[in-house]
Amino acid sequence: MAELATSIRRNAIGLGLFAIITGGTIAITQVMTAERIQEQAARAEAQALFEIIPENRHDNHLLTDTVQLPADNGINANDPVTAWVARRNGRPTGLIMPVVAPDGYSGNIHLLVGLNMRGTVLGVRVTSHRETPGLGDRIETKKSDWIHSFTGRSLGDPAPERWAVRKNGGAFDQFTGATITPKAVVNAVQKTLIYFREHRSDIRDILNEPASPRSTPLTPEEIAGQTPEREHS
Repeated sequence: MAELATSIRRNAIGLGLFAIITGGTIAITQVMTAERIQEQAARAEAQALFEIIPENRHDNHLLTDTVQLPADNGINANDPVTAWVARRNGRPTGLIMPVVAPDGYSGNIHLLVGLNMRGTVLGVRVTSHRETPGLGDRIETKKSDWIHSFTGRSLGDPAPERWAVRKNGGAFDQFTGATITPKAVVNAVQKTLIYFREHRSDIRDILNEPASPRSTPLTPEEIAGQTPEREHS
């Protein structure tokens, strides 16, 4: 009996040590993995920012020039919107806003939407999603050029009723076998444009942008930075 009790204690101690070591290893792995994921996400986000507004179209430090815009349930739940600001000679020339499309096929689709100060889309990029590989993932630039179809668009181009996929009478292509994903992105971009229109006065005040038109004409470089050529869908 004594030997059996001793054996049980040894087994219990061994199992306990194994559980402690295993738990510690898992915890360390999770921390290290989380850090790597955050770093990769930050790099992807930075790359997307400069794809939307290239460095030759602004002279400020885009990654650190951020502002807090009013919260709006339409684009980012009820949290304030942290937007990146592009400036040239001190004047704001564009904004890039993080936007969530909540109605993707497999959940939230996270986007960056860039607008110039006239409310025209400079570019859109997807930063994270869980859409179906081979179908919904065509919203990524490495899978197709579909996301570029928003460049140069505005609330009036196309008309409001045409902000939809072609299957529903809209101006934007859907994917073969996947309509929900592109529809979610189209809706999110349109809501971003509506947000910009509705909060235009607040945004102008936050950016200290003059309300009246400037007295001198824009340079060709500034025009190129603010009015992108639209890529038709």
